[in-house]
Amino acid sequence: MGSAFLLFAGGVNSLILPIRGEAEGFSAASLGLLGTGWAIGYVMGCLRTPALVARVGHIRAFGAMCAIAAIAVLLSLVLMAPQVWIPVRALSGFCFAGAAMIVESWLNERSDAASRGRIFGIYTMVNLAATTAGQMVLTLGDANGYFFFVLAAMVYCLALLPTAISATTTPKPLTQVSLNLRSLWKNSPIAVFAVLMVGVSNASFGTLAAVYGARIGLSLADIALFASIPILAGAAIQIPIGIASDRLDRRKVLIAITVFALLADAMFLFTGTTQPVVVLGLSALFGATVFSMYPVIAAHANDHAEPGTYIQVSGGLLLVFGIGSIIGPTTAGFAMTSFGAASLFAVTGASHVLLILFAILRLGTAPAVMQENKVSFQANPITRALTPETVALGSDQAELDADQLAANAPANSERTGVVQE
Repeated sequence: MGSAFLLFAGGVNSLILPIRGEAEGFSAASLGLLGTGWAIGYVMGCLRTPALVARVGHIRAFGAMCAIAAIAVLLSLVLMAPQVWIPVRALSGFCFAGAAMIVESWLNERSDAASRGRIFGIYTMVNLAATTAGQMVLTLGDANGYFFFVLAAMVYCLALLPTAISATTTPKPLTQVSLNLRSLWKNSPIAVFAVLMVGVSNASFGTLAAVYGARIGLSLADIALFASIPILAGAAIQIPIGIASDRLDRRKVLIAITVFALLADAMFLFTGTTQPVVVLGLSALFGATVFSMYPVIAAHANDHAEPGTYIQVSGGLLLVFGIGSIIGPTTAGFAMTSFGAASLFAVTGASHVLLILFAILRLGTAPAVMQENKVSFQANPITRALTPETVALGSDQAELDADQLAANAPANSERTGVVQE
């Protein structure tokens, strides 16, 4: 329940800001910096929340995160200026990451090997439904008023109630990860480069899709669909993508997905279509590709990881994704300000071209993983909502036990996986 309220409020907040900012005359560069601020806050939340929870406990930390997130939304309403919204959005990202990690640690504590997969699946679907509902609720009112800001703040406050009145035993300390680029690169160069490019692409679209929709003349209802359909399409396609990547070279599957993403980029960029049906159809193709890349990349990285380093590798990739999420919205925002709305897809297209070229290069320099050495593909929820605790919740008990042993072991150069791709 707490997670559903959290994601619903986050869905409202993430869409009302660019729509209202566009109506207030903010530049695309300023609105892009909202995504950059969010990504910085989110990465910092993933890194700093474990220490905060260790100091004050899960319930107090979760309550503080939800309360500050509510204050941040209301502050955005009271002070409508880019110079205020950008740091406030970073604060929201920090709180959102921290609250999500606490919820996931609670679920992880209460699950076992027999139930973890089912709990993770339910949790993923609840989050997907709540995010989509939060975005679609904007079609029911006027984005130029105060209602949606207040609604998001109220629901953020509702999110803290289930845990505040819970008698459940406090979970164990949160999962901690660090960013060791050298070890990640040794483990799988393509995974590091690809997840960086996916961060650039996905965060650019996630931040500025509403701005693009507004500038080509879509209605508020169509803008909400334009932001929601890609997420739903990405979730729907993950099962067949996962089956394909388990049977074939994951790098080739990733290249194929990215080629279709590049096709969507090109159609947005060069056709200049503004018909809602066509735009929404292209958004479904775009979302089905870009939001299914991350789990393929994570699975490929873990095909090469040493036993017991699953959480470290996957958590490190999340942080690299966060770096890409910092770069992408800033670049796309300035491009849209200088060259027009369609240049959003020039930025996403450039990241997809670079990903394809690097993947082809790696195909020629490293052999494919043997079938018996592959890990199981793990579908992931919306990538902007992923945290190190999501990784722990999605892993099976054997992996989790091995990862916890590795995390508690003294650091050394042989522990973090040096198998070449």
